[in-house]
Amino acid sequence: MLRSLLILSAILLLSACGSLPPEPSTKASAQLERQLMAFHQEWRGTPYRLGGMSKRGIDCSAFVYLAYKELLGETIARTTSEQLNSGAEISKDRLKAGDLVFFKTGWTTRHVGIYLSDSKFLHASTSQGVMISTLENSYWKRKYWLSRRL
Repeated sequence: MLRSLLILSAILLLSACGSLPPEPSTKASAQLERQLMAFHQEWRGTPYRLGGMSKRGIDCSAFVYLAYKELLGETIARTTSEQLNSGAEISKDRLKAGDLVFFKTGWTTRHVGIYLSDSKFLHASTSQGVMISTLENSYWKRKYWLSRRL
């Protein structure tokens, strides 16, 4: 009995370590969305270039990296695979401005963008460069994988 109680206590204690980061306030989320929209205006149309980190060409994870660095002063992982292991996973119905949205675009290829609101996200598209898309688009809806909050 005592052993069972100790095991249950340990499980409860460890599960508390996996809790989600706090939800951003509506005001903070709206302010971040405005900043992201301004960042979009600055980068809009910049062509996609694998490994790129400038207005001559940028890839999706570099765009996310630079947005976090410039807007929030936070240094996050540089690659999609590293960003995928950052923060806490959240459900699609809990998305707030600034959350990362990930897509499986091929057998081994992944794509990342930054959620805005109303199913819209900001990203560096391979075909159209930096742009805003919607999660409801048939392509992105099929490719959506998971979301993370940093």
